[in-house]
Amino acid sequence: MVKPFIRNHQYNLIKKQAGLLQHACNTVSDPKVVESVKYSAQCKIIEAFPEAMELEKQTLEKISTFNTSGEFHQYLLSLEPYLMEFAQVTDKQLKKLFPKNKKLKIPGLAAIDYRYVTYLGWTDIGTNRMFLVYQLNGQLVGVEGRYTPANKKSICFLCNRHEEVALFTAITKWKPANASPDYYKAIGNYMCVNSDTCNKNMTDVTALEKFIHDVVG
Repeated sequence: MVKPFIRNHQYNLIKKQAGLLQHACNTVSDPKVVESVKYSAQCKIIEAFPEAMELEKQTLEKISTFNTSGEFHQYLLSLEPYLMEFAQVTDKQLKKLFPKNKKLKIPGLAAIDYRYVTYLGWTDIGTNRMFLVYQLNGQLVGVEGRYTPANKKSICFLCNRHEEVALFTAITKWKPANASPDYYKAIGNYMCVNSDTCNKNMTDVTALEKFIHDVVG
């Protein structure tokens, strides 16, 4: 029995490759080209799981054996039992992550399907604050920053997709050794206004983890 081993962003990558492969099977008549696309899809998926066990690799590699829309659909459904849930958090845990925010507005946690969460994000429109929670190295980390709507679509630095974005600006906790007492540095990036949309799009956590490292030090 294979235990859950697929994180949300990895599942999104698999879905993306399945879509590309399905399109090739439906539109390309040259079998060699289709086989090339299958090989590429399989390699990209396996590369996303550097620590996968042999049985897990066998489960993932099945994508190269399918040709029809129905087969790809069933393949994706068959992977759902292997989805790893994001750490389910409580109101108390979130308040502990943001101790300086005495009036922290917490999202409806009971309605969240944690299988499809890479990071937990929400905004407080009243205070123009955005909050981000991520599990880094097995520990929950919280980042709070200023939320400035861009009122336009642009590339989100987290999911790399063209979506409605806002400028998320956070002050770093790290300071140089010779910094003055009033030293501060702000880091800003455009990210999806809707974190649910961002979580559905994300196929890589490199940018997210770098941003958190840059903020928390």
